[in-house]
Amino acid sequence: MKASNDMTGKTVVITGASDGIGAAAAKLLHARGANVIVVGRSLEKTTAVAKAVGTKPITADFTDLASVRNAAKAILKTCPQIDVLINNAGGLWPERIVTDDGHEQTFQVNYLAPFLLTNLLHDRLAASKGRIINTSSRANTAGQVDLDDLDSAKSYRAFNVYGTTKLENILFTQELSRRWGSEGITAASVHPGVVATQFGRDSKLTSLFYQGLARHVLRSPEKGADTIVWLASTTPGKDWQNGGYYADRKPGKQLNPQANDADLASALWDRSLALLPVFHT
Repeated sequence: MKASNDMTGKTVVITGASDGIGAAAAKLLHARGANVIVVGRSLEKTTAVAKAVGTKPITADFTDLASVRNAAKAILKTCPQIDVLINNAGGLWPERIVTDDGHEQTFQVNYLAPFLLTNLLHDRLAASKGRIINTSSRANTAGQVDLDDLDSAKSYRAFNVYGTTKLENILFTQELSRRWGSEGITAASVHPGVVATQFGRDSKLTSLFYQGLARHVLRSPEKGADTIVWLASTTPGKDWQNGGYYADRKPGKQLNPQANDADLASALWDRSLALLPVFHT
């Protein structure tokens, strides 16, 4: 008889898996028997993780939506089934950068690209009655979703914009549960904690905090991955609720007042579709 957290026979796709939390989650899920497909920006780093879990790497640069589409094609070609999609890729930039796709970079990398990838993988997820886990953050409390300024053209404060994207991931998760729940798809968002990773490497100040002065008090990537792995390997509806936000294997308590606004979640989804009108693969 299988243990409740045995992932044998399950296929898990993890983005942002070249290092840090994503790499740790990949290795922990592989140890539980899962077939883990690792997606990352760095070919060298992603290849190393893929080798550790016995698969081939898939590269994707979330600052380029064409790259996300190509990654979706590669995932669909590689995976006859997708039981779990873990949207973990993310970043924070000290100054406002506009991508070649015309979007503010933090918004695109942390929210819009995962939204695109998830929609491109929808049919495969539905066929497997899969689950989607979106990495959020307690920083969502610093965010404010303005549907008329999703690209932060009016003003740009790096941490607030980062918090807004993490709030958007919570709203995305809730709307996933409402729109796709009837297909057997479940979703959860997660605050992994403040983890010692390469996060913030593009910001000198953030990099100093995460990798330098405070590193000795931060969580390990393995500890940060714990709730993600728990959500991936336990039973929705029993161990956790569809659409919920979790931290340390429990419902997260620190939520932005906008986080439970169902009308906002629906409108954000529709606005995102308008920004990405074509979902061909």
